[in-house]
Amino acid sequence: MRRYIFVAGGVMSGIGKGIATASIGKILKSKGYEVSSIKIDPYVNVDAGTMNPVEHGEVFVTKDGGECDQDIGNYERFLDKEFTKKNYITTGLVYKSVIEKERNLEYNGKCVEVVPDIPNEAIRRIKNAADQDDADFTLVEIGGTIGEYQNLLFLEAARMMKLKEPEKVLFILVSYLPSPNTIGEMKTKPTQNASRSLNEAGIQPDIILGRASTPLDAPRKRKISNFCNIDESYVISAPDANSIYEVPINFEKEELGKKILEKFNLDVGDKDLNDWRKMLEKAESSEEKIRIGVVGKYFETGDFTLTDSYISVIEAIKHASWDLDVKVEMDWIYSEDYEKNPKKVEEIRNYDGIIVPGGFGSRGVEGKIEAIKFCRENNIPFFGLCLGMQLSVIEFARNVCNIKNASSTEFDKNCQEPVIDVMDDQKELIKNKSFGGTMRLGECLCEIEKNTISSKAYKSDQIKERHRHRYEVNINYEKILEKSGFVLSGRNPESSLVEIVELPANRFFVGTQFHPELKSGPLRPHPLFVEFLKAAKER
Repeated sequence: MRRYIFVAGGVMSGIGKGIATASIGKILKSKGYEVSSIKIDPYVNVDAGTMNPVEHGEVFVTKDGGECDQDIGNYERFLDKEFTKKNYITTGLVYKSVIEKERNLEYNGKCVEVVPDIPNEAIRRIKNAADQDDADFTLVEIGGTIGEYQNLLFLEAARMMKLKEPEKVLFILVSYLPSPNTIGEMKTKPTQNASRSLNEAGIQPDIILGRASTPLDAPRKRKISNFCNIDESYVISAPDANSIYEVPINFEKEELGKKILEKFNLDVGDKDLNDWRKMLEKAESSEEKIRIGVVGKYFETGDFTLTDSYISVIEAIKHASWDLDVKVEMDWIYSEDYEKNPKKVEEIRNYDGIIVPGGFGSRGVEGKIEAIKFCRENNIPFFGLCLGMQLSVIEFARNVCNIKNASSTEFDKNCQEPVIDVMDDQKELIKNKSFGGTMRLGECLCEIEKNTISSKAYKSDQIKERHRHRYEVNINYEKILEKSGFVLSGRNPESSLVEIVELPANRFFVGTQFHPELKSGPLRPHPLFVEFLKAAKER
C-alpha cells in the first residue's frame, strides 16, 4: 500500500525542508520501510539546468540525466539510494505536459483548465515516482513557502489526494520560530500564521516541526498546539545542528518515526539508526586537521558567501574525511582574486590540497588556471572536477607542451589552439540555441588504465559516473599531451572521449570530466575523494 507524506515550509525559505524530508526518509528506512522522495519546485523552469547556481544553488544530476534541485542530492545521500528524473517536478514541467497532451487530443476535446487538470498531472507524476521506486512511503517536499501563489496548485494536488485517500496521506509543516535579540523570546506567531495559511489551502498539518536556533520549550509547544489545532505531542523540536547528519538523531529524540507510523497504524518495530550513530561518532572523534581550498566563482551573493553552489563537493569532502579519521578545514578561494593580484596565488602553499570544481563561462578561469599551475609546480594535491579537469589540460598544454594559445572554444569561439572543444553533436544545438537539457547528461561508462591513481582508488578498471557538460578534450591534442607526461587514464569505451587525466609524477594530480561528488554518501564515501584526502593528509 502506497503512503504519502507531504512536507511544506512556513515563514521563510531556507529553513531546511529538504534536510527534514531526507531525515524523515532515513528514519522510516531504518525501521524497515522502502522510501522514495520527490522534490516539487514551483518554478516555471522545466528543470533546474538553466538556473543560476548563485541564486538557486547546485544543479544535481541524476543517473538518467535529470537536472534537479540540490535536495535530490540530499535524498540520495541520506537514503543511500539513486533517484531519477521522475523524482523531480516543476511547475514548468507540469504545464508543459498538460499542454502537450491537449495538443495531442488526449483530453478528448474537453476544456482543459488549471484546476483540476494541473493538480491531476502533479498527482499522476507523484504516483508514477512511487510506483517506480516500489515505495511504502513517498515523501513529497513542496518547494517555496506557504502563502506564496506559486505553490498553491501543488498544495491543491495534496489536498485532493488526502480527500480521496485520507488514510494514505499525512502533512508535515516545517516552520521557523524566530528569537529576536531585542525581544529575548522565541515567537510562535509566524508559525501560527503559516498554519493558518495552510488551512486556507484546505490542509490541516498532522505534525509541525519547529525550526529554531534552540530547542522548543514546553510553553512554545503548548502555544503552537493551541493555536494550530494540533496535539502537543505532534509538535516536534527541530533546533539548529552542527551537522545536517545529526537531524535524524534529533528527530528520534522525540520519537518522530514512531509518531508517523502510529498515524498510519503501522508497526513501529525495534530497529534504529545504529549505522548513522556510529558514523557520527567517528566524525566527531577525529582530531587530526587538514586544510583544503576550493577555488571557485559561485560564492558571492551581495555581502554574503553562498556555498550551496558546491554542496555535493562539500559533502563528499566530509564523507571522505570521516573515512580517514581527519577533520577538514575548508576555505573558499575566489578565482578572480588571482586574476586581479597574481602574487596572491602564493597563499596556496598554506593548503594541504586544492579542489577546482565545475562551472560555466569564462569569468574567473584564468585565476583557476594559475591555481592549477601552482599546484602542479609545487606538488600540492590537486583535484579538478569537470571544468577543473578541462582547465588542468589547458594549463598543461600552455606551460608544459608550450602551446601558448591553448584554450577552450567555450571561452573563445575562434581560439587558435582549442585543446578543449565542443562535442560535434552539440554544435548544432548551440547554433539553434537549444540549451535546456541538451548537455552530455547522466551516467556514462568509463574504462580506466591499470596502475594509475584512479585504478588504485576505484579498485576497478570499469566504472560509471555522472556527467553535465558540453565540452571535451580535443582528440587532436591527445598525443602531444601524452608525449609530455600527461596520462589520459580514463576513457568512455564507446566514444573514446577522455574522462580522467593524471600526472603520475605528482603526489595527487587528477582531473575528471564527470562529477564524482554526485555519487558520494556519508556511509559510502567516493574513492577519488578518499584518495585525494589521503594525499593531502600525507602532505
